[in-house]
Amino acid sequence: MQQTIALVDDDRNILTSVSMALEAEGFKVRTYNDGSEALRAITAQPVDLAILDIKMPRMDGMELLGRLRQDSNLPVIFLTSKDDEVDEVLGLRMGADDYITKPSSQRLLLERIRALLRRERLTQDLGSKDDERQAVARGELVLDPARHLCTWRGEQVKLTVTEFLILKALAQRPGHVKSRDQLMDAAYGEHIYVDDRTIDSHIKRLRKKFKDVDTQFTQIETLYGVGYRYKEI
Repeated sequence: MQQTIALVDDDRNILTSVSMALEAEGFKVRTYNDGSEALRAITAQPVDLAILDIKMPRMDGMELLGRLRQDSNLPVIFLTSKDDEVDEVLGLRMGADDYITKPSSQRLLLERIRALLRRERLTQDLGSKDDERQAVARGELVLDPARHLCTWRGEQVKLTVTEFLILKALAQRPGHVKSRDQLMDAAYGEHIYVDDRTIDSHIKRLRKKFKDVDTQFTQIETLYGVGYRYKEI
């Protein structure tokens, strides 16, 4: 089944070149040069993945992502300029799954897109292995991969697919340290490289989401220079 990608950027040259590359790889592409227009269209007709430029007039990529994240776990890749390091980190903290720095190679972009779509498909695949779909319960935490549901003390915590997979990797073995590379593999799959900063930003967002539910939440521990672990119960 042909997968649909929403490409949102106010640069028409990028819209044209990237959409042509994606269509050549078999994707259906919907292009938008305005965040407001994209929000209306994606809400009315959901897509499989969205690629968002950060800096756009009227509604920028940050605001668009925030609006989408209110009721969607849609995989999102940010397009950022080379000097927008702060925007990269902020975007990840807001719930983006990945970011690509412009100008980027189309091959790299395609690799990231395929990795996110493959991961999304695996999380939804009813034929996946039973042990991968079994709920993980660690004290007050319950993770249900089959329904993409996370609860803490009985209250739902809405997570993106990336956040869910990182938390699951940590919670499956409480007390065991996971390096950033191991968390990258768990969230993005092997052979896909993302910056250490990407994992750190996802961890910060995870903590914030849990602290919004419970200010005393301290289960995710940092071991500086080593990685992260889920506190033993």
